[in-house]
Amino acid sequence: MKAVIQRVTRASVTVGGEQISSIGRGLCVLLGISVTDTQKDADYMVRKILNLRVFEDECGRSWSRSVMDGGLEVLFVSQFTLQSVLKGNKPDYHAAMPAELAQPFYNSILEQLREAYKPDLVKDGQFGAKMQVLIENDGPVTIQLESPPSPTDPKLLSKQEKQQQRKEKTRSKAPSESSREKAAQRSRGEPSASSGAEGDLSSEREP
Repeated sequence: MKAVIQRVTRASVTVGGEQISSIGRGLCVLLGISVTDTQKDADYMVRKILNLRVFEDECGRSWSRSVMDGGLEVLFVSQFTLQSVLKGNKPDYHAAMPAELAQPFYNSILEQLREAYKPDLVKDGQFGAKMQVLIENDGPVTIQLESPPSPTDPKLLSKQEKQQQRKEKTRSKAPSESSREKAAQRSRGEPSASSGAEGDLSSEREP
């Protein structure tokens, strides 16, 4: 799951020439859902969005307060193009979750955000509509956020497998320290064993 989070002095969404939502000072969040996203990704995003410290405190210190600390507004906008992959110069959207699955998932994230904060301070656009989004970036401050890959992520698994293969090759090429020590002990021990045996025989032959 990917998000572009902007600190704004104001932001609004217009559909078909009609403004459907607007906020004053706060955060405008563009959210892109991928085909592999789960509730764990949603939990991460909600927590980070609400606790991201990009506002100053009452003493003017920057990066001290979150949107929750200041009681500020959030404008949440679905943005599947964040999941695009360029093929040449043309964006490909196969990594984005299909609309019929993404819409209920997006709505559940929006509801989760409202439950964790104040419902009246969380606004949203219109899923699937052609929107005009007005963003007056304050700073400018823009944060790119991506949920951590899960252990089942194919890219991560491939990387882990390659690392394991490299370790196994290294082990097979170089004998272990304990193997080298045992071999050295055997080479040192064999002559002395022979010497001891011969000594015993000679003592038996003595009158």
